[in-house]
Amino acid sequence: MDRMVYIAMTGAKENMNALSVRANNLANANTVGFKADLAQARAMQAFGDGQPTRVFALTEMPSQNFDAGEIKVTQNELDVAIQGDGWFAVEDGEGNEAYTRAGNLQVSAQGFLQTSSGLNIIGEGGPIEVPQPMSKIEITKDGGVNVLPRGAPSTAMVEVARIKLVKPENQDMFKGNDGLFRRKDGEAAEVDPTVNLLSGAVEGSNVNAVSEMTYMINLQRQYELQVKMMKTAEDMDRQHNQVLRII
Repeated sequence: MDRMVYIAMTGAKENMNALSVRANNLANANTVGFKADLAQARAMQAFGDGQPTRVFALTEMPSQNFDAGEIKVTQNELDVAIQGDGWFAVEDGEGNEAYTRAGNLQVSAQGFLQTSSGLNIIGEGGPIEVPQPMSKIEITKDGGVNVLPRGAPSTAMVEVARIKLVKPENQDMFKGNDGLFRRKDGEAAEVDPTVNLLSGAVEGSNVNAVSEMTYMINLQRQYELQVKMMKTAEDMDRQHNQVLRII
C-alpha cells in the first residue's frame, strides 16, 4: 500500500509545482519580453538495495519557450524590439552581465539607460550613460544611441554609445530566479552585429493565455486523481486492518 501512496504523493507534488509555473506564466501574460516557463517531470524508478520496486515523479531541468512574442508598436522613442533572435545585455543586481528581451527602456535620474525595472543597459564599453541635458534621444537599428543636446540644431545628433546586442544559441541559455537569462557556461556572450532593432515598438510576452488555462485545468484534474489514489489506498488499508481483527 505504501508504494501506491508514494507514487500518488510524488505525482501530486509535481502537479502542484507545474500549477505554480503555469500560474506564473499567466501572471506575466502582459509583461514585456517575458518568455514562458515550461514545467518538466518524468517517471523515475527508485533504486536501492535489490531491484527497483516503485516509480516516482522527478522534476527535470526546467526550460523556457523561446518563441518571439508579438511586436507592439508604441511610437515611444525609448521603446525598442529585437527583430528575430537576439538579446539586450544588462547589468543584473550583482553587477554581472545578463540578458533580456524587454525593450521598454528609460533614462534614470542619474542619466543611465535602463530597463523599466531599473537595470542598466550595457554598451560595448560598459553601462550606457546618456549626456544631460538633452532634447531628443533615438536608438538605431544596430543599437546605436543617438542624442541631441539641448539647444543644439536638429542636425547635431551624436552617437554616445552602442547597445551590446548578442545572439547566443538558445540551448546555451538558462533563466534565473530574477527573470534574466544567462549563458550556462557563465561566460559573457560576444557582440553579434546581425541583431537588428525596431525602434518605437516592444516585444510582448509569448504566453498564450488560452493554452496556459487549458494546461492548468488538466493539471488540476491530474492532482484530483492523485488525491483519490491516496484516499483509495487509505480505504484499502482500513479494510485490511478490519479483516485482520476478524481473523
